[in-house]
Amino acid sequence: MIFDGIQCYHDRLRSGQQTVRDEVLACLERIHRYESYGAFLEVYAEEALAKADALDAQGFGGDLAPLTGVVVGVKDNICYKNHRLTAGSRILEGFVSLYSATVVERLEEAGAVIIGRLNCDEFAMGSSNENSAFGQVRNPLDPERVPGGSSGGSAAAVAFGGCHLSLGTDTGGSVRQPASYCGLVGIKPTYGRVSRHGIVAFGSSFDQVGVFGERLEDAVTLLTCISGADDHDATCTASAGEPLNTSTSNGPYRLGYSPEWMENPALSPVWRQRMQEAMKAWEEAGHTLVPCSVQGLEYAIPVYYILATAEASSNLSRYAGMHYGYRSPEAHSLETTLKKSRSQGFGPEVQRRILLGTFVLSEGYYDAYYAKAQKVRRQLKDRFDQVFESCDAFVLPTTAGSAFRLGEKSNDPLAMYLEDQFTVLANLTGLPALSIPFGPDTNGMPLGLQFMGPSFGEAALFEITGRLQALVPNIQPL
Repeated sequence: MIFDGIQCYHDRLRSGQQTVRDEVLACLERIHRYESYGAFLEVYAEEALAKADALDAQGFGGDLAPLTGVVVGVKDNICYKNHRLTAGSRILEGFVSLYSATVVERLEEAGAVIIGRLNCDEFAMGSSNENSAFGQVRNPLDPERVPGGSSGGSAAAVAFGGCHLSLGTDTGGSVRQPASYCGLVGIKPTYGRVSRHGIVAFGSSFDQVGVFGERLEDAVTLLTCISGADDHDATCTASAGEPLNTSTSNGPYRLGYSPEWMENPALSPVWRQRMQEAMKAWEEAGHTLVPCSVQGLEYAIPVYYILATAEASSNLSRYAGMHYGYRSPEAHSLETTLKKSRSQGFGPEVQRRILLGTFVLSEGYYDAYYAKAQKVRRQLKDRFDQVFESCDAFVLPTTAGSAFRLGEKSNDPLAMYLEDQFTVLANLTGLPALSIPFGPDTNGMPLGLQFMGPSFGEAALFEITGRLQALVPNIQPL
């Protein structure tokens, strides 16, 4: 671990053992050292140091704002006023945001120091962070492996200490999967807990801002600061502001699992063995395991990619070379402006998903694909609501194995899409989920353990996760 936690950091600030400027300089030094890993697209060095000096000048007596002096990185699809934003795409190259996303405003209100803009797969479409128009991101634990995606830059930056915490977005696992590959905690909250105002849209009914950290308690603190109802986002509900760090139950807790998934042949044997040890420790501590057979899990990936690409096709139609963003120099008419600008501005993966989405929404195929997928999505949500009548949380893998090598799956879209097989459920159902480190695989790279909870049940979910971490010490971060 590089950062010893917000509480210890604030204690040092109060005692005068260090300053915020010292911490920002240390982060900047690590950013420079890992520059070739591609995590940062832009570093706000002068702004961060100015904010640090202002905080140091105020002093640290009394109560501190929850993120005072904490260094945070922001994914490149989150608006920050008067700063560039590209969503990892040439089509937005040079664009400067006119306003800040609600989550950025809340970071600043909580005293955070925003240190830079973090690389991501183009328009958050990818599972390896190899799809960015501005270069791939490398895993800090092994530069020949991917950090996961689409929030790979956000995960890598925390993993090598370029920031203490970071914001990503999770549409089908884009926070939890890179957290697993980089040995971090990654949280996707309930849909509607965190405002999406100022987030570049991929799949509007799936997207949620998530958080990365080395410690669960720090990630929960960050999530608490950015949560809450927002007049700019009608999907952000009144329940969004409920406390996240205090569970109303003291246990014992009921932990559900899918026996079929635990026996999945694609799973790392190390993960399976470690899971058996964790489940034994869980029961010995007086808690309960509940086997849950959820019908329809095999449809999660096809349903997700039908619905998510359909929403992407609609959301990305605004990038047409007209009002803002890239316009092809070869554009000489309305038709060539649309064709050339989009063909040259969007990368291959984005074009693939736009075409898929347009197909499933087209006349003659809408009912066969899109409408049917919506029905299955509803059934999956109903079935998980039933699951949480008999258990307090549901445990499953984050990914089948550890991080794969750069380029290993680039030419096989289906294999890449299957990287999301264990994470898309939380987005399809809108339920909260998180990934924690689950020890190393045989190659020394991290594995991840994922928990899902009932809607707006984050407090109990975090309590259960913390209890299991305490019971199984070898699942702590590398």
